[in-house]
Amino acid sequence: MKTELRLSIAKTKPAVLLMFTTLLAGSMCAQLAPETGGNEIQLWTSGGHSVPGGRSQTGIWNMGLRYGWILTDAHGPAFLRGKFEYAIDAVPAYLIFQPVNTSYGVGLNPLNLRWDLAQRGRLLPYFELSGGVLFTTHTVPPHTSAVNFTPAAAFGVYLLKKKRALALEARYLHISNAGLSRLNPGINTLEVRLGVGKFHAGR
Repeated sequence: MKTELRLSIAKTKPAVLLMFTTLLAGSMCAQLAPETGGNEIQLWTSGGHSVPGGRSQTGIWNMGLRYGWILTDAHGPAFLRGKFEYAIDAVPAYLIFQPVNTSYGVGLNPLNLRWDLAQRGRLLPYFELSGGVLFTTHTVPPHTSAVNFTPAAAFGVYLLKKKRALALEARYLHISNAGLSRLNPGINTLEVRLGVGKFHAGR
């Protein structure tokens, strides 16, 4: 399994580079901000370290591709007025730096619920709740499970450029096996996430 995961990660590198080039190349249908019925595509990377509440001395780095759908018009009171977005993340590169080893993995986050707040000039704040699954070459934490679940909460802001949107966010990520193994201490991490992407108009 370890060899297969490493080969899978190696094979994804050309595809990730191609997607990154495509995002930076520009597009006639790119929008400055989220439009109802439109889509978002984003390449992102994040890194962080464990915080109290679970296993300590653990670092994380990952990279993924997001595709989102802007589902509603703006709703809510003035300070919370915004649009609802649903997104999926594919995470082909995941590194977990544990005291006893470095574990390689791949993940899928099929549940990302985001509230894109009203645009303030070129800034677009948002907050998000998400969840996914992670498969690793070693047990995470050690002596637990190689299959874990990854619920998270995040707050961030877009800087809207002419042809792309840059994102910066703080993310609280919990990793645990939800009882798949006898031990389930979990890992709590605080991450910084950077993304580059585009919003596209609805068809």
